[in-house]
Amino acid sequence: MSSLAIKSIGSALNATSIISSKYAAKKAINLFASPRKGRYNDEQKRIIDSAFYEEIKYNNMNIATYRWVGKGKTVLLAHGWESNTSRWAYILKDLKSQGYNIVALDAPAHGRSDGKQFNAILYSEFINIVANKFQPDVLIGHSVGGMSSVFYMHKYQLPSLNKMVLLGAPAHFTGVFERYKSMMGFNKKISKGLDNIIIERFGQPVSYFSVANFTTSIEAKGLVIHDKNDRIIPYEDGQLIANRYKNSEFITTTGYGHGLKDPSLTPKIIEFINN
Repeated sequence: MSSLAIKSIGSALNATSIISSKYAAKKAINLFASPRKGRYNDEQKRIIDSAFYEEIKYNNMNIATYRWVGKGKTVLLAHGWESNTSRWAYILKDLKSQGYNIVALDAPAHGRSDGKQFNAILYSEFINIVANKFQPDVLIGHSVGGMSSVFYMHKYQLPSLNKMVLLGAPAHFTGVFERYKSMMGFNKKISKGLDNIIIERFGQPVSYFSVANFTTSIEAKGLVIHDKNDRIIPYEDGQLIANRYKNSEFITTTGYGHGLKDPSLTPKIIEFINN
């Protein structure tokens, strides 16, 4: 979607807010939570064809899981926004060569998992269900998958999980939310309405949902990787997480962008897992 189209939607909702700010805010949150992509295309399906596929229930929703069975440590992979398990194609071969037992899941409203809308809290509950079943030693999350992984660990503290890798993860939900508001050009009525919806749905203000703050309660050893040229999640977010995460190391990259799919990072991740 072009920036002009985005701004036109924002302007339309701003106009609607004059009549009903509550209605406009609900439309705005639905837009924020609705991925435009992330379901599998034919090429992506070929990447997951070699996996053992299983659906696990959470409430009335199916969680799509994929397994490449190995006898080593169990590694759980959590992708980011508008993506799916196929995003791990660049690292799968190397993980398999280590003999790891690899498990991946599709987020709500992504891949083959159920749902039409996404939020990081729901994703963290998906991760909890999958983690309880497979008891991972390591959790690797990219972007909002990293955020949801931290939300999950902060709440559940799975004993078997002793290492976590965060790739391009946002430090706090406030930043993500404010960038969305700014991108759409929402007025103060909609902005306040969005904040109120978060409190109504999740019982806490936007500022509560902070990856950086939550990591202070996590005992698992962390590896935080962030690129200086990340145009989606600012580099400062990675710095903040690493500063707050007491048992972590920080790797800075330059030129790998938000995706962080460069093969040169894989040996560093494997070394972290093995040590």
